[in-house]
Amino acid sequence: MESIVTQLMAVERKPASLLEAATTTMKSQLSTYGQLQSYVSALQDKSRAMASTTLWSQTVATSSDATVASVTTGTNTAAGSYSLTVSQLAVAQTASSTAVPAKTHNVGQGKLTIELGSWTGDPATFGLKAGASSVTVDIGEGESSLAAVRDKINAAGAGVVATVIYDATGARLSIRSTDTGVANGFRISAEETAPGDDGASLSMFAFDPASGSGGMTENMKAQDAKAKLNGLDITSASNTLSDVADGLTIKLLKKSESPIDLSVAQDTESMKTAVNDFVKAYNDLSSFIQTQTKYNADSKTAGKLQGDRTVIGLQAQMREIIRGVNSSPKTLRTLSDAGIEVQKDGYTIAVNSKKLNAALADPAEMKKLMMSGDSANESTWGLISRFNSMATNALAAEGPLTTRQEGIQASIKRNNDRVADMEVRLAATEERIRKQYQTLDSNMAKLSALNSYVSTQLSSLG
Repeated sequence: MESIVTQLMAVERKPASLLEAATTTMKSQLSTYGQLQSYVSALQDKSRAMASTTLWSQTVATSSDATVASVTTGTNTAAGSYSLTVSQLAVAQTASSTAVPAKTHNVGQGKLTIELGSWTGDPATFGLKAGASSVTVDIGEGESSLAAVRDKINAAGAGVVATVIYDATGARLSIRSTDTGVANGFRISAEETAPGDDGASLSMFAFDPASGSGGMTENMKAQDAKAKLNGLDITSASNTLSDVADGLTIKLLKKSESPIDLSVAQDTESMKTAVNDFVKAYNDLSSFIQTQTKYNADSKTAGKLQGDRTVIGLQAQMREIIRGVNSSPKTLRTLSDAGIEVQKDGYTIAVNSKKLNAALADPAEMKKLMMSGDSANESTWGLISRFNSMATNALAAEGPLTTRQEGIQASIKRNNDRVADMEVRLAATEERIRKQYQTLDSNMAKLSALNSYVSTQLSSLG
């Protein structure tokens, strides 16, 4: 009876099994769509990089002696060459106090007033820096150790940095301007309210060469950087020259006895990298689609997305754009002209280095070929911008990839709901069949007993 019930239920369960098999297939398709989405997203990223306004105007700078000066470029830097001579580096003013036994030594209480400005002339006179104001640092009880004075000065934001330095005679306070340049020197005055230990007082931190007062010794005089760029005198408070040419930043590192050369050229290596990255992203997506939509005659198996109209439509768009034409450039009209060529298999592309190098000799033409043109004239649209638009639309919230995945998910839910309903009916069917066969089994047992009785009686009569 159990064997009969099992076989009958297998027949009854066949529609549910078919739905479960279909659900498994759809789950596999959904997973494949997730992979497809990641490949499309990668193509979108690489397309955006190639359609960037900065890529095709990007420059790179080199220095003939990187120990003298380093150079970097910005988005508006024009190609060119420069001659640079560095006669003086910008220096920050530095002064140090007399030594005390240790950083915990009590140096007294009172006030320190710090002013930023420039020291000029001989004898030196001090001129306040435009826009700067004096900063007063209060040194109270419990704040009078050398280390505490250092911390109070640093917390005041007065445009100087204080440090405790140790030598054979003890601990000294070294004060240095935060910024380099003549205009960033400093003057310090002291007002004492309580003396420190062993004759120490806040006057040991005063610095004023004009009045001849104070206990600080100047170790470095503030000075501006001086250089010649293409024969023109350049003076800067900083060793970084950022406004001497459009988008060009020069960092002075040491003095030079003879001129060095700085050159600015188009950054073709970055452009080549962007092209190769795009080609890889295109091939990854195209090969994935090719694999998932083809039929393998040898194994008699079909790809998970074979016949999927959404994917086939995406593949058709890719092929149309890769063979497209842009009428804006004068010399480069197709991606093939720029060295991006369709291969014999029909679905992958490769870089022709010779053609790409020739095309990169005119980045402006490459920019026209790749980037969007007149929005009202489709023939002028940049070819890579078209890929970016295609990928963006495909990945949009209401785009074909998202819509297709939502459709598959809805079908899976419907199948699961139908199987759940069938399981309820199948359980009732199995219960009914079992009752019928149990009744039949009981009746068969009774008939068997009756048969045995009749046989016995007949035997006795004989």
